[in-house]
Amino acid sequence: MTKMNKIILLSLIVLTVCLCFSSSAYAWLYYSKPDFRGRVIDAQTRQPIKDAVVVVLYYKYEFGWPGGGSSVPMNAKETLTDNKGEFYFPSYKTMISPLSGGSYADFIIFKPGYKAIDNLNGLPINIACEKYFAIKQDMIGKEGEIKYVERDTVYSYKGPLGIVKLERALTRKERLDTMPSPPTNYTSKELPMLIKILNEEDKNLGLKGEYK
Repeated sequence: MTKMNKIILLSLIVLTVCLCFSSSAYAWLYYSKPDFRGRVIDAQTRQPIKDAVVVVLYYKYEFGWPGGGSSVPMNAKETLTDNKGEFYFPSYKTMISPLSGGSYADFIIFKPGYKAIDNLNGLPINIACEKYFAIKQDMIGKEGEIKYVERDTVYSYKGPLGIVKLERALTRKERLDTMPSPPTNYTSKELPMLIKILNEEDKNLGLKGEYK
């Protein structure tokens, strides 16, 4: 083994030891998301929709070599809308490994008979959902302005805050096409309300309803 190869090998060993040492003791990162609030209403009647299931997925970015990394959900919370059509999630805080980074929060909003809001059918706004729902209780439905910079791009929105208008799914095909799927690797153990509603809707549409 040449002197240069020995130096490279030693450097790799030192780097590996440092990574193991830091990840096990010192370099865990703080991950935090604020409170989320909103109100779900019928797009046509503007009336509140009670018992719509709302899921928030907390994503982190996992670094990988070679080829970069990807954003993956690390936790999920769910709730049902109340008589006013409103939902609330308290702030979420945790620690993540040093080979991860903070990412974003995404939402699934579903009520049988309506077209779902999910990662395929998002809200008709030009800002991230987590910004749209990160509001105080007294701001739900009120006019407001949100502006922020992300990756050198300025995003802005001006209008009612926290309002979700669900369109009715009028045919069986529309109901099938717009029904959400459970997040990958999440079952009724983590998301019992979502799975129950999806299975009930499946059976109403003549399917087996086999989500576990």
